[in-house]
Amino acid sequence: MIVRRFHGKLAVFDLSGTGTQIGEKLALLLDEKQRKELAQYLFGDIVLTADTGINPPKYNWQQDSPLTEIQEGDLYICLEHRLVTVHKQEISLTAKEFDILFLLASNPKRVFTYELIMDLVWNEDYTYYSRKAINNHVSNLRKKLKTRPDDPDYIKSATGIGYKFALQ
Repeated sequence: MIVRRFHGKLAVFDLSGTGTQIGEKLALLLDEKQRKELAQYLFGDIVLTADTGINPPKYNWQQDSPLTEIQEGDLYICLEHRLVTVHKQEISLTAKEFDILFLLASNPKRVFTYELIMDLVWNEDYTYYSRKAINNHVSNLRKKLKTRPDDPDYIKSATGIGYKFALQ
């Protein structure tokens, strides 16, 4: 799995799929101009434009393509639907909260520094203010994920360093 910032968006690539599946996920992140530039790069002199009469196909979504899902106990996360549930109850998250949760959950036990979270989720340079923002988002995220007193704490602090997703 590769997690990178791509055109201002957090991109998670699961490279275990077929080339078609990987291409479909990439196409979700690209706008029309970027898809044309990619086609130009891949196919060289073959230009896919309306002027040539060859129109690039719109994104060819396959209903049977697998979703990027994470299940840990009663916690369920789906990247493509940007859906999080706990005990089958949908949890409403902000975009940043979801991005932080998915980043951590897709790399269980790996500690992400404040700087790395800031780079991958916000795509900004690290500052002291950024650490406060990350702490606030994680605090809110923990509250939202703990729907029952006996629910586990999925996000653990690495004191002074950052956060990790802890498998139960």
